[in-house]
Amino acid sequence: MNKNKNREVLRRGVFILPTLCTVGTIFCGFYSITSVMRDEFNLAAIAIGIAVVCDGMDGRLARLTNSSSEFGVQIDSLADIATFGIAPAFLAYYWGLGNLQEIPSFSQHLEQLGWIICFGYLVCGAMRLARFNTQTKPSQSSPKSSEKRFVGMPIPAGAGLIAATVHFNPEPIRCWTMGIGWIVAISVLSFLMVSTIRYPSFKHFDFKKRNRYINVVFLGLTVALIHQYSQVVLLILAVSYVSSGLVVRFINMFKTTNESLLTPNTFDVNDE
Repeated sequence: MNKNKNREVLRRGVFILPTLCTVGTIFCGFYSITSVMRDEFNLAAIAIGIAVVCDGMDGRLARLTNSSSEFGVQIDSLADIATFGIAPAFLAYYWGLGNLQEIPSFSQHLEQLGWIICFGYLVCGAMRLARFNTQTKPSQSSPKSSEKRFVGMPIPAGAGLIAATVHFNPEPIRCWTMGIGWIVAISVLSFLMVSTIRYPSFKHFDFKKRNRYINVVFLGLTVALIHQYSQVVLLILAVSYVSSGLVVRFINMFKTTNESLLTPNTFDVNDE
């Protein structure tokens, strides 16, 4: 009886691990917002980065423990909108547009425009999450189609790029020209989230495959590089993922154009 009871307690403890990771994601989002309010932008960016890791772990733990549930899906979405929507919007606005000094009269209007753009980022993130939830319902006719690729850039990727940029240069933007560039960057991230551009998914990345040793070595080297050169490596990783969807879309469009040009015309040339 004691063994069965201990197993039941252990089973319940394992099942709660994914929820704990989700709670950790929410905590990181709250900590990031409070850090922004104290002008501690680097801490806010690091908190978002840790939240990205927690967000990746909760789903994997849920699948490993067979504890996936509708409750977990809903709380995960709520955690994402708070941590990867509200917190990055706060960080993007106050770091990129809250300290502009040059051309005061123009900077005020630029700051107001940035406020609108950052709010648009939050709205696009919410729409991205809503679309993802509706497209991954069990009743979907082809549920496996969303396992390898996402339709639209995932919201953690956008938050990760904002956090990586701030972590690369924690000093807030003060030049209005750089502020304009930051507004454009946030606008692009917002568009990518609601677009139909496909992005790779690592939800089912398996270390048990034949090349598992290579995967482990690659992961270990990546962690070591992040530990030693976190500012540069994290920014490169974030930019690479965000741009990967655009690169693949451009290559596919180029291939389609070439195929259409190389396809022979079907009309009859012997009209005479």
